[in-house]
Amino acid sequence: MLLSDRIIRGEIAPGERLPSEAELAIEFRASRPVIREALQRLQTLGYVRTRTGAGSYALTPPSLSEGDDWLSARGPAERAELHTFRTAIEQEAAALAARTRTESQLAEIDDAIDQFLPAVLPADTVEADFAFHQAVAAASGNRFIVEAVDRIGARAIVVPASRIASAERRGDGISIVAAEHAAVADAIRGRDPVAAAAAMRAHLFASVTRLGTGRP
Repeated sequence: MLLSDRIIRGEIAPGERLPSEAELAIEFRASRPVIREALQRLQTLGYVRTRTGAGSYALTPPSLSEGDDWLSARGPAERAELHTFRTAIEQEAAALAARTRTESQLAEIDDAIDQFLPAVLPADTVEADFAFHQAVAAASGNRFIVEAVDRIGARAIVVPASRIASAERRGDGISIVAAEHAAVADAIRGRDPVAAAAAMRAHLFASVTRLGTGRP
């Protein structure tokens, strides 16, 4: 079975370290240069993130659901386009949530923030991060926005290299992300759609900035 198939099927979980190049070379009966080239391609496609000296780690794979190919980002340029699309959708979701949210929906948003802070493993931080964005989408009351966020999936969560290796997880960086989530939640709580949209836009912009600088 191809390595990408194992990631798609969940046999290698998001955040899990892949076998070493030497181990993969033995398993697939290929040379290490061939394995290295394959890993580089998987990284370009968004299946793995490779850190020099630390190995390769699985990311949440792109969705292969029928009809969702238009949401699959292949390479840096398409990932940038997907992020722009996501920002447009999610800032509107936050604005709508500020207008229409219920107390139970607000509680779901707060719960996602509470689950994010203590998360340690990379897969756990991605899951909790995405749960927050799903909760905001649900609070928008717009089923098309909910569907769009679900179909984009956790693959849209920006995972800086420093968050991949849990041993190097920086608590201050995680706190920064949680604070950004809280700013969105506070604006939704205060029923301020302009502030909610601005806070979500600022959070998503900051996530890309952190990716470029290597910060959590």
